[in-house]
Parts: sequence; structure tokens; C-alpha cells
Amino acid sequence: MAPVVDERDAGPRGDVLQNPGAERVKAVRALATRAMRARTGRFLVEGPQSVREAVLTPTVRVHAVYVTEQTATRYDEIVDAAHARGITVRLGTPQVLDAMSPDAQQVVAVADRLTPTLDDVLARPDSPPRLLALLAHVRDPGNAGTVVRAADAAGADAVVLTQESVDVHNPKVVRSTAGSLFHVPTVEGVSLVAAVGRLRAAGLQVLAADGAGELDLDALLDVAGTAPTGTPDLARPTAWLFGNEAWGLGDEDRALADAVVRVPIHGRAESLNLATAATVCLYASARAQR
Repeated sequence: MAPVVDERDAGPRGDVLQNPGAERVKAVRALATRAMRARTGRFLVEGPQSVREAVLTPTVRVHAVYVTEQTATRYDEIVDAAHARGITVRLGTPQVLDAMSPDAQQVVAVADRLTPTLDDVLARPDSPPRLLALLAHVRDPGNAGTVVRAADAAGADAVVLTQESVDVHNPKVVRSTAGSLFHVPTVEGVSLVAAVGRLRAAGLQVLAADGAGELDLDALLDVAGTAPTGTPDLARPTAWLFGNEAWGLGDEDRALADAVVRVPIHGRAESLNLATAATVCLYASARAQR
């Protein structure tokens, strides 16, 4: 394993950060707030899985990784990958790392905010998008992060969040993606109307997922690839539209879609939560497209 400490960034008391109240520690912790992320253009990456994926992704600019002596040894592949990219790695005491983030298992990184755009997603003539998740008014960070993770697992090309949705750099969102935020372009701050128009113009059908949908997802899977005229074909490039956790999609939002699809409930559950429904829909499309 490469040496942990980057001497260019060594502190005056040696190579270990020891003061939980130090300005450096406070600055890292402050990135948990939206205001500080907006001011600095940086965000907090917490936990070994997310930090590992951040340092292994060449397009992600990581400024520093913070670990304890114990976690540096346990996750030596993170330290080695960081040094291979010239990323500063700093040792801190457990108290320092806990002050930076109590939720990070004493592995923390600071990275530049990710800023993919819808133009980036659509402007790929060699590999046009075939599967996307479009989140409208999704406010819960855990749900948003889990959808990003599900989209990554299903092989989706992007996740798009509307202006009214949660900040994807919110620490709970980042943790919930388990590193998938660094794999799947996640666009935020777009108008739902504009996004639907752009996606449809790019050749994607837009299917809204809603419990009151007139079409059944299982039935669509049965005819995928051979769907009759007028019936959505899950084998086609598709953007799935998902609504708010509490109230779902409003009438105006549903009207933007080409069709409204329900996930069948075979048991006694009243409904599925957003992240679960999104996972089912994305995997249905992934199966049909393959």
C-alpha cells in the first residue's frame, strides 16, 4: 500500500489531524449544508463505498480523502487509488472523522459538484439514451438516492430531477446511491415540461408510473417487442416519470406522458413506495430492451 500521508498537505502538528474543532474540520462538515455546497461548488462524500467509487471515477474531481489509521488500513484500495490520481489523503483521529461526518464510517472525501446537463445526456450520437428515470417533485433524499442506485443497476442512461426536487448532493442522497451517483449522469434543476419535450424529441416515449394508471405493467411486458399500434412498447427507448412520495403525479404532470402505467399489486399492500416502484419499472424496461 502507498503511504497514506501526502506531505504537501501535512499539518503543523504532524501528519494526523487531531482537533475536532479545527477550521479544516468545520469546513468539511459545513458541506452538509446546501448553502455551503452552493458557495464552494463542492460536496461531501461519505462512507467507504461512495468514496471508493468517487476516487475510481476519473471524471470526478476529488480534492481530498480523510481517513483514520484504522480505516486507511481496512480500505487500503481507496488510499492507493487516491494516491494513483494524485489526490491528497489525510489521516485524522476517530474524533476528527466523526466531527466531519458521524455517518461516514470514518471515510470522507470532498469533491467538486457533479454538473451533467440534459444536453450532455442527449448529445451522444454513438449511444443515444434508451432508458431514463425522470423524477418530478421528489423531495425525500433516501428515495431519490435509491432511484439513482436502481437506475444504475438497471443499466439506465441517466436520472433527471425537476427543479422542485431534492438536491442530489444532499449527503443522504449521496449515501443512498451507494456510489451510483458517480456512474449514472444525474441531471437536476430542469423544468418538467421542458424535459418531457426534449426527451420525446430525442425519440423516447414517456411513461408515467401511477397507481391509477390505465395500463398494467405486466401486460405491457407480455407484448414487449410486438406491442400493437397505440400500445406503449417497453422495448422502445423509454423515460419513466415518477412523482412525489406523498401525492404522486398531478393531473397536469400525467397529461404530459404518452401513457400512464400502474405496477400491479398482487398482495394486500396498498401501494409501493417510490423507490420500489421505480426499480420495478426500470427493470421491466431493461428486460424488454434486452
